[in-house]
Amino acid sequence: MEVSKAAAIVGAAESNDIGYPEAPKTSLELHIEAIKNVSNQTGIPISAIDGIFSAGMSSEIAEHLGLHPKYIDTTSVGGCSFEIHVHHALLAIYAGVIDVALVTHGQNGWSARRIGAGGGGGYGGGGASSPSVQMSSPYGFSGAPSNYSHAMVRHNHLYGSTPEDFAHVAVVTRDWATLNPRAVMFSEETHEFGGPITLDTVNNARMISWPLTMLHCCLVTDHGGAVLIARPEIARSLKTNPVWIAGAGENMSHSNMLEMEDFTATSAFASSRAAYEMAGLGPEDMELALLYDSFTITPALTAEMVGLAPRGKGHLLWKEGHAAPGGRLPMNTNGGGLSFNHSGMYGMQLLVEAYRQLSGTAEDGVNGIEGKQTNARTCIVNGTGGSLSTTGTLVLVADD
Repeated sequence: MEVSKAAAIVGAAESNDIGYPEAPKTSLELHIEAIKNVSNQTGIPISAIDGIFSAGMSSEIAEHLGLHPKYIDTTSVGGCSFEIHVHHALLAIYAGVIDVALVTHGQNGWSARRIGAGGGGGYGGGGASSPSVQMSSPYGFSGAPSNYSHAMVRHNHLYGSTPEDFAHVAVVTRDWATLNPRAVMFSEETHEFGGPITLDTVNNARMISWPLTMLHCCLVTDHGGAVLIARPEIARSLKTNPVWIAGAGENMSHSNMLEMEDFTATSAFASSRAAYEMAGLGPEDMELALLYDSFTITPALTAEMVGLAPRGKGHLLWKEGHAAPGGRLPMNTNGGGLSFNHSGMYGMQLLVEAYRQLSGTAEDGVNGIEGKQTNARTCIVNGTGGSLSTTGTLVLVADD
């Protein structure tokens, strides 16, 4: 048996509360709600899970669930951790070490701020003694918005793009959010800035870090998500539709953004090539893309790196309507980190939406209404960690 399609995602679910819950939630609560929901969805009892993958909480989760897993992975490299977990789970199942893997994440980015516990977790940070802080702060790098604003300005300089070009990413992504009732920005009823937006709305929003206005930036919310991955014999015996892991890859280019050779080139080039090679497919075969969108520049750069657009022209996928509802290459169909939900490390939300789309369950009335379900049979999922630092790429395909 080849590694490609040696395992399938058989279910994906979220916590009961996402976004801005009325009562503050802990990260563990969000984990457990999502895990119970995906267990109920698939019919796989929690006791059957023999591998646990999370960004640092696998031991605590196993203890809470009463499990003694044969495989534990706590890889935590930012928002792409969960795509990397899927890669590792695929390899563990292929090697015969485990039969059923749980990939889970819970992060209370919103609740943690309300109870004074910080921002809900991050990556690549450090205190005043951190070499990263000492060497980057004097040059204006003082957090994610300033880091990503540097990337956008560099893209503008090299390729002649403009901040207004990237505003199209925010507008199109919001269009997808209006098809997802659980999106924070679904409508004016769900958020004061919710509902459809225009280029002027984005351009005239409050400035965060020039040239990034507020609507160029992701949300800060709560979210719990979990996916179950199983070997083929189990995957085909369940009531849910399997989504096959055809390819996977991961790569890291730097930790400190000042170490980047080119602010417009990321390790997604390498991780996607590895995923395509394993799958025996290429960018021309992708019918759907779920790309990390911490800021509007992020998915545009990623689209260039994974071969969906030429260098310097990633933003045109949104500007020309290709990524929009009804477009030839739908992207971030849940509303993305910009308008659906972004708890701090967003890669889990990508996995959940990819599963829903490829299993044909994206218009269930709760997580999607008419117009959200695509006809895609193939999907590239790319997570980004740190400041354009680490990437995990998956090529997923629908069941025959």
